[in-house]
Amino acid sequence: MKEKIHPKYHEAKVTCVCGETFITGSTKNEIKVEICSKCHPFYTGSQRTVETGGRAEKFRKKYGLK
Repeated sequence: MKEKIHPKYHEAKVTCVCGETFITGSTKNEIKVEICSKCHPFYTGSQRTVETGGRAEKFRKKYGLK
């Protein structure tokens, strides 16, 4: 392998929007994620439905669904 062409690999702080933080290895100093194992539905067993901007209501109104 050639020397001095690889990026520096160091500890990185990962922060989730739910507030969970942990340390991992990366070429970046800080990583921000939207979902982690503490808040992901697969790991928690709870389903969350995310509606953005009233899309469901707009669909129901357009196609006459209840």
